[in-house]
Amino acid sequence: MTKRNVLVIAAHPDDELLGAGGTIALHTETGDRVTCVVAAAGALKHDSDGRKGVHDQARRAATVLGVEELMLLDFPDQGLDRFSLVEIITPLEEIVGRVRPEVVYLQYGYDINRDHQLLFQAALVATRPLEKFIQAILAFDTVSSTEWAYPRSFVPDTWVDISATLEKKIEAMACYETELRDWPHPRSLHSLRVKAESAGSQVLAEAAECFMTIRRVLRNGQTPV
Repeated sequence: MTKRNVLVIAAHPDDELLGAGGTIALHTETGDRVTCVVAAAGALKHDSDGRKGVHDQARRAATVLGVEELMLLDFPDQGLDRFSLVEIITPLEEIVGRVRPEVVYLQYGYDINRDHQLLFQAALVATRPLEKFIQAILAFDTVSSTEWAYPRSFVPDTWVDISATLEKKIEAMACYETELRDWPHPRSLHSLRVKAESAGSQVLAEAAECFMTIRRVLRNGQTPV
């Protein structure tokens, strides 16, 4: 099986894991090369030790998942609206051009978090169809942001069975000590397990993560099945 380049784009440390941690682990276990980009990793509001604390947590989590490269950009947490969209797009375009991903996972942007909204818009531009190596773009939701929006517009069309990697996702999320909350908060470890099991039950799997297809391109006579 051909190994693929996979790119994950998220706004804040732990967002990449909340929405796609189990799927990331599946990719790495099959030998795919995964690059995670966290855009607003500067001046983190939940980091009492300065950026180093959460950055170290993010690196530990990435190691658990087997991520080949973690890129922590220096945009400020809850501060993407201080920049023009072009300023956010430019580094993303450079990363897309270097990584040349076949599969891209983006953080869904129609929720209550302004950073998520702006990053989603920028990422859609950075992954437009001009980049012919991109075969699929999928959007993931973010607990405590997506489900609290109105109108609720995240409607998944793809379920990934993460039964084999749910425990790895939970282990990686446990690295984010400053981002975790107690049950029944959506960012508690118990809540993440319940959410994965609930998504899995929709497709008769032990656990799953859900995605919305942004774009899937079939080339050279490929068919959907």
